[in-house]
Amino acid sequence: MQASISVSLASPLNSSRSHPALQPPSWPSALRFCGLRREALRFSAVNALGTGRIRRVSPRRVLAAISENGSPSKGFDYDLVIIGAGVGGHGAALHAVEKGLRTAIIEGDVIGGTCVNRGCVPSKALLAVSGRMRELQNEHHLKALGIQVTSPDYDRQGVADHANNLASKIRSNLTNSLKALGVDILSGVGTILGPQKVKFGKVGFSETEITARDIIIATGSVPFVPKGIEIDGKTVFTSDHALKLEWVPEWIAIVGSGYIGLEFSDVYTALGSEALDQLMPGFDPEIGKLAQRILVNPRKIDYHTGVFANKITPAKDGNPVLIELIDAKTKEAKDTLEVDAALIATGRAPFTKGLGLENINVVTQHGFVPINEHMQVLDANGDLVPNLYCIGDANGKMMLAHAASAQGISVVERLCGKENVLNHLSIPAACFTHPEISMVGLTEPQAREKAEQEGFEISVAKTSFKANTKALAENEGEGLAKLIYRPDSGEILGVHILGLHAADLIHEASNAIALGTRIQDIKFAVHAHPTLSEVLDELFKSAKLNAGASHSVNEPVTA
Repeated sequence: MQASISVSLASPLNSSRSHPALQPPSWPSALRFCGLRREALRFSAVNALGTGRIRRVSPRRVLAAISENGSPSKGFDYDLVIIGAGVGGHGAALHAVEKGLRTAIIEGDVIGGTCVNRGCVPSKALLAVSGRMRELQNEHHLKALGIQVTSPDYDRQGVADHANNLASKIRSNLTNSLKALGVDILSGVGTILGPQKVKFGKVGFSETEITARDIIIATGSVPFVPKGIEIDGKTVFTSDHALKLEWVPEWIAIVGSGYIGLEFSDVYTALGSEALDQLMPGFDPEIGKLAQRILVNPRKIDYHTGVFANKITPAKDGNPVLIELIDAKTKEAKDTLEVDAALIATGRAPFTKGLGLENINVVTQHGFVPINEHMQVLDANGDLVPNLYCIGDANGKMMLAHAASAQGISVVERLCGKENVLNHLSIPAACFTHPEISMVGLTEPQAREKAEQEGFEISVAKTSFKANTKALAENEGEGLAKLIYRPDSGEILGVHILGLHAADLIHEASNAIALGTRIQDIKFAVHAHPTLSEVLDELFKSAKLNAGASHSVNEPVTA
């Protein structure tokens, strides 16, 4: 597979010293490529709907209610066996125990999966450091606040330790929570032998067979590495390696500008652009353009467009990483880039090999397990596989940790006799750059397409962070909030935010979509002043509804 490439190489802020769905992978015929030079790490060297309300119960109350992780259904070792102890499997297990199901979870690696050990958690630790260093290095920003800071610096190993220690702490918390509730943690690789039957065991040791009334696949994903890219883990590496922060390259090329690429480029203090008409596929185009103006244009970045990355070779024998480029149209050799390192952030691939799916006549699609809206697994004929479910990255419906957890909870609700179909349009997504980007629901082009197909009109409202008192007090007025809605009914179709703490602000909108709250109701909600939440307050108040729009009855909105 060749890689369509737009290269950007950023030079350091200080020339005297330099430093290093949202949707499943679409398996494109070309990769998007962006590159950057170390700079800011001077911080130191689908459409389903329905909602289910989840009752939060303390561990003590749960233990008192279920007594030793429940009792299994007659004839089975467990009511529920979950293969995979990532965020999705963990969430499903906890909810299952709360519902009184005898539950076991099989994990072949470590508790917490990718999110806790190689993804969300350690990456946010690095982003927290890069964000602080970015602010300390911004003399203009600090001077406006009356602050003077001289020569901010960092300890690379200390930063790496911070990320590793955080992952260890969260992993320990998850493990302890499972043990406290009596969930059986079974170590080893889980394989489905047949209907309601699983085996598990460590490589080289004997395996154990168990039975379960129901089984959930929650095996997650791994970094997707396209053909032609050679990974050595040192100079050409994935996000799994990058989170260790073993070194800070002077020149680094980042292949891909989705969530992973954007966040790591923020860590490395420069951001490249894809060979597309917008910065981030999947994001609202207007937000993408604003992100480019705020996150890209102020930095020293060169662009190489209209080319493919045909091959990437790790540094060897004193030679740099080589990136061979060919013309996008003629496929003729065009140039060779030389960089110190390349981070491959081209998305993630489902981790479903070795599950024994062939034993139940299930054929994956690009590695993803086929499912219906209830997360029930479908076989090669499109028929339901009884008592088998798949959640999270392994099904590819929405590759986000919190989506996996929500899917797991939805499945458990169904196992307990409650009809529950998760509304994926109500699940928010966030990119933790500085400033942050968040979204929920449809983008404007998606909403316009839906409106044309179904025969209704849409309207768009916007508010700026420059009008928010709290943002101005923080001297962080760059940002925009955008609302896409139906003026005839007040239905919220999508909300997109770029600005200070956007990842936290998005939940008011996502909860409104999940609960079916209409604009005519939420615009009367009261927000504390002065807070960033008033950005959304003004956004909803600025929406113009048709005269005939009536108040909602707080029923879920059909997506």
